[in-house]
Amino acid sequence: MILENLGWNQQFAREFELSCRTIKKSNLLVGRVVLTYNDFYRVLSETGEQLAKVAGRLKLRSRRADLPAVGDWVVVERDKNLIQAVLPRQTKFSRKVAGKYLVEQVVAANIDLIFVMTSCNADFNTRRLERYVTLASEGGIIPVVLLSKADLCDERQIAEYLAAAAAATSYEILLVSNQTGQGLAAVEKYIEFGKTIAVVGSSGVGKSTLINELLGTERQKTGAIRETDARGRHSTIHRELIVMPGGGVIIDTPGMRELQLWGDGDGLQDAFDDISTLAASCRFSDCRHENEPDCAVIAAVEAGNLSQERYEGFVKLNTEKIGLKNARKIAKK
Repeated sequence: MILENLGWNQQFAREFELSCRTIKKSNLLVGRVVLTYNDFYRVLSETGEQLAKVAGRLKLRSRRADLPAVGDWVVVERDKNLIQAVLPRQTKFSRKVAGKYLVEQVVAANIDLIFVMTSCNADFNTRRLERYVTLASEGGIIPVVLLSKADLCDERQIAEYLAAAAAATSYEILLVSNQTGQGLAAVEKYIEFGKTIAVVGSSGVGKSTLINELLGTERQKTGAIRETDARGRHSTIHRELIVMPGGGVIIDTPGMRELQLWGDGDGLQDAFDDISTLAASCRFSDCRHENEPDCAVIAAVEAGNLSQERYEGFVKLNTEKIGLKNARKIAKK
């Protein structure tokens, strides 16, 4: 197994050397987490695959989000199959765990690009798409939107879905169909040696089917959406890193309905770059774009240069982000 194909780079190599000096144990190797089973982790390294557990010392001093996630590079004590350290993540896709507690869930780590998949049917949701793109941007990941099940729509419907997706994001949008093969060639161009791509989206949008098509084999379990409400059935129940035959890796993920923000970076500004550009002309630098005077964003809505729906989606996410920051401040006291 060539580690470079799994995403290994010089920065990880430096971190591995530092970890080895700190751990001060012999027989250490580095591997990448491909699957998690409660307390066990399947790790892929130059010597092959092995099951490992987190060392007790590491588990005691770690927060939930600091424990290994799919895509993490870990330092394993080979003879004991113990994970002694998790190398610093370069990117991550995280969300807040549902409920009132401030707990982060790392869905996957060290991702170069993320396919945000949504289907051309009643399950399409502009606000949810904005949320996925924001979470990706917060984690330092470039998102590409895949509009799946294009074979189920006529040209007029396709145009409407493309317009709705374009209104939700300025990132690239690809129209795909697992049934006809439409758009798969464009998707394959992103899969390269050493690159890690994650696929996220609601259940039933075709994530696992897409991966099977790219692999050329029925590796991932798949399920159809319900005809009554276009909602998906959970076929993928684990996050899993899959090595692609032509190079690179893909991370398959279960459908996610709860998508609460977690990061405190510039992801919201990146996801809503049109509003960020307008905000530069607001009178106040800390303008929330709700009822402040001389707000360039509100003025754009009133002039018809920014849609009311897009504006409301931003305000909702911005309010959620501010609430998250305030909750963190209270938790620190």
